[in-house]
Amino acid sequence: MPIVTVEDGTKISYALGGRRDGEPLLLIHGLGADTRGWIMQRRALGARFRLVMVDNRGVGRSDRPEGPYDLSVMAADALAALDHAGYGSAHVMGASMGGIIAQIIAVLYPDRVRSLTLACTAAHHYSWRRELLTEWAELAETRGMREFVLRNMEWMVGPRSLQRLWPAMAVLGPLAFNVPVESFVAQIHAILGGDDGLRDQLVNVAVPTLVLVGSQDVLTTQGDSEEIADLIPNSELAVVRGGAHLFMVEQFSAFNRATTGFLDRVTTSGRPVALQR
Repeated sequence: MPIVTVEDGTKISYALGGRRDGEPLLLIHGLGADTRGWIMQRRALGARFRLVMVDNRGVGRSDRPEGPYDLSVMAADALAALDHAGYGSAHVMGASMGGIIAQIIAVLYPDRVRSLTLACTAAHHYSWRRELLTEWAELAETRGMREFVLRNMEWMVGPRSLQRLWPAMAVLGPLAFNVPVESFVAQIHAILGGDDGLRDQLVNVAVPTLVLVGSQDVLTTQGDSEEIADLIPNSELAVVRGGAHLFMVEQFSAFNRATTGFLDRVTTSGRPVALQR
């Protein structure tokens, strides 16, 4: 995997995939996740696009500097990977924490963004979510990542899937979050330290935007996505029925149809076009 060294000396790893002659699509995942989190999207999105998939600092093969981290710095990390791959701009897709990072990129670096896809994410903190994330950090620090995952799977996966797949998830879930506690907590503090003023700047995002959410997402709810879609002028909202927070895995077919359909509609000969609302 290619590696780029960013301004503070941290080495950021990223993976390339998909069509070599395709338009670039920058993929940024969420809390504790690395490029493997896009495994169910690689074929569908890679059939048309050149995928640039970033390991956020602290996870995957990227360096794990001491925290806390900063989401604006992580946005710059992602753009450094895009630069290193040789692209001045790209379609940008972010999930969960990666969706916040994608919003920051769209607000601070508008010339770098051709279109924007925001999945299972939010634009600001509610007190209950701030308290939950604080509890997650404390649990991870005191009991470890395995205990964190086993206690909090219901925030990630829909109830039907959780009941049906629990034996496998009890084993594979902790492996999916195979991230050092210190890095996981540093990313949580990056989320908690985020600027709620970001929401006020979303009205200035001009590129075509898809806001995508699962109907059963209880962590970043449908209401969060509706708020973002209301704020971004050139946007549309898509709700995946039965999908929870990890719907890019749990409901990957519906997720892929929604994202590829959007990208097909807004891209013509490499140039984004306005949505018809």
